[in-house]
Amino acid sequence: MNKKGHVLNAVLLSIGVGYLLEPTGNLETFETIVMIGVPITLGALFPDVDTAFGRHRKTLHNLPILVGFVVFPYVFDNLAYVWIGVLTHYVLDVAGSKRGIALFYPVWSKEFGLPIGVTVSSKRADLMMVSVTAGELVLAGAVVFRVPQWGFSVGRQLLGI
Repeated sequence: MNKKGHVLNAVLLSIGVGYLLEPTGNLETFETIVMIGVPITLGALFPDVDTAFGRHRKTLHNLPILVGFVVFPYVFDNLAYVWIGVLTHYVLDVAGSKRGIALFYPVWSKEFGLPIGVTVSSKRADLMMVSVTAGELVLAGAVVFRVPQWGFSVGRQLLGI
């Protein structure tokens, strides 16, 4: 994916997740979209900083970097949603492009991708980005609505209620 694809994915994902978290469609929904949208978009752009140094799709496109962004808010109480942008960037590069990314770099330089990906310059790149974004929103909806119900059900069973 190119920068445009990553930004559009982040914006669409932020709007969708904003409505999932605050479905009223009023000012609170808009505030939620902005609150999560800015850090998600910044996170979606961050991995491509490695085009200026290092090896693109390796140096900043790997699981150790993602883990750092997931842990960062717990340590520093800052950047709570940036990791989502980094993760969606990885998902787009793995699922949406032919090349893939080096998930285990610097230990292993092999690039991983799915066979459904398209080249960055393809006319179908935008369609691929929208398809991946739709899949991400379905997964986000499942996490927001189904996982809490499942956890509550399992908790009741464990307690014998």
